[in-house]
Amino acid sequence: MPVAAACPISLTASQRHRLKKAAWGHKTPHQSRIRARIVLLAAQGQANARIARETGVHLDTVRAWRRRFAEQGLPGLTDRKRPGRPASFTTLQTAQVKALACQLPAETGTPLSRWSCPELAREAVARRIVPTLSASTVRRWLTRDAIKPWQHRSWIFITAPDFRRKAERVPDLYVRTFNGTPLGADEYVISADEKTSIQARCRCHPTLAPGQARAMRVNHTYGRGGALAYLAAYDVHRAKVFGRTEARTGIDPFMALVTQVMSQEPYASAKRVFWVVDNGSSHRGKAAADRLTAAFPNAVLVHTPVHASWLNQVEIFFSVVQRKVVSPNDFTDLAQVGDRLRVFEDRYNATAQPFQWKFTTSDLDDLLARLDRHTADHPEESSVALAA
Repeated sequence: MPVAAACPISLTASQRHRLKKAAWGHKTPHQSRIRARIVLLAAQGQANARIARETGVHLDTVRAWRRRFAEQGLPGLTDRKRPGRPASFTTLQTAQVKALACQLPAETGTPLSRWSCPELAREAVARRIVPTLSASTVRRWLTRDAIKPWQHRSWIFITAPDFRRKAERVPDLYVRTFNGTPLGADEYVISADEKTSIQARCRCHPTLAPGQARAMRVNHTYGRGGALAYLAAYDVHRAKVFGRTEARTGIDPFMALVTQVMSQEPYASAKRVFWVVDNGSSHRGKAAADRLTAAFPNAVLVHTPVHASWLNQVEIFFSVVQRKVVSPNDFTDLAQVGDRLRVFEDRYNATAQPFQWKFTTSDLDDLLARLDRHTADHPEESSVALAA
């Protein structure tokens, strides 16, 4: 019985390039790699039997893919659509579960704060949307549309009067400008705040250092050794930190921090020293500004607007302290906490560089414009925020 002649294969430059990329690509699926190699070897004029030996597949497989490419080109190397088994759920059922996920549980009378995939599966069955449903199926459906009801993000509306005028002073000071006038060489900008309630947690078992294929281990059980407040003043342009620990926050501890900074050079003889602070109780309002100026005539208190303490650069330093000094919290007593913070200050000041602050007044205008557009589109949210 005569054997059918092998289908002749000829490749264009583009087809050869794509086949080589598929045949030798590290991320190419194994089946696609084999099919590409079959076509490339066939284009070299090799017989089907030899191609089968080199690729390690059956002779009939070589014939099939060689014929498919000869008839359809590169699209012929992809798998054909297969009917598979009938779908277990209709499109309407899938859409109903997704719609349920996009509702707040409280709106449906369910005593939950957020949906999880198991809860959604149980609720869909309880509502008779589907007779049975698994949490993994719900997760797969939600993943297709990037719906994550178990997550949440918070926001806050700007309610401070004259927000822009108050906010623009802070980024202007960071670029050494105040009220449109450049700062002189003998003028400084200090960012100050308190980090409250740093606890001393004495672990019941010693912390174990990391080892091969093992992370550092910190015992969960601890004894409480009290808490203290860490007050810090950060020179924005010199990247120098002045800190102190206190039993609690308040006017007197804050003024002690101010005295610690302003009693040394170059601040004692400076023309002006701007103190950027938020609206915490120990330095809030005009009374705090008058109190500071009375104690140090060259000190100028600059408040960030309400709900804008993120403009204060010392918050960045506090995040460094949290990551590198406080966490994981394992201290024998408060004295050890204070010693660690003081030693870290010296270490930080030895190598610190000013933060690369990029939020300018132009960015502030863009932010306010976006909020104005959002308020115009959702006036009910704005009225609720102002009422609060």
